Amino acid sequence: MSLVVIGGHSRSVGKTSVVAGLISALPEFEWTAAKITQYGHGICSANGEACDCATGDHSWAITEERDRAGESDTSRFLVAGAARVFWVRTEQGRLAEAMPTLRKRLEGARNVIIESNSVLKFLRPDLYLTIFNPATADFKKSAQEFLDRADAVILHQSPTTPSWQSVSLKPVAGCRVFPIQPPNYVTPQLVDFVRAKISNVAVPK
Repeated sequence: MSLVVIGGHSRSVGKTSVVAGLISALPEFEWTAAKITQYGHGICSANGEACDCATGDHSWAITEERDRAGESDTSRFLVAGAARVFWVRTEQGRLAEAMPTLRKRLEGARNVIIESNSVLKFLRPDLYLTIFNPATADFKKSAQEFLDRADAVILHQSPTTPSWQSVSLKPVAGCRVFPIQPPNYVTPQLVDFVRAKISNVAVPK
């Protein structure tokens, strides 16, 4: 089994689109996909709604996506061709509690692709891609923490100068960079790179 993790420096930079695009472009890998969502204080992991529970049984939840309408992020993974899809929801800082169950759910999968930064605390993927959008000022702490683990950067083409003044990008200075121009989040070059990396063959230039 190969494990691919797709992260990004902030919300809404295209992580879901990249995951769905790679699943669609590489059907031969028979992907099992997962999306990890960590909620803030006062949001219930069981249903994603505001509550006052904060109890142990509501600290995390894992559900298997079966809806093929394509309206949710995980549904998009199914529509793209994933064999199975899981949505992992946890309270902030409690992902560790969900990991044993997630590992069991992923047993037997041929290849796995996960949308998350924080999962890198618990798993060592065969390939980690991180997405940058200079037009988005926010830079998550979880994304900064794992920059040195990135195998490549997916970079939005933007005339905007990044405002990440407190963030050092030195850890990714030597990484392969794949420029993208939405709505095209996955390029042929990126697809070839991922295929080569997880097939253990020579990576194309």
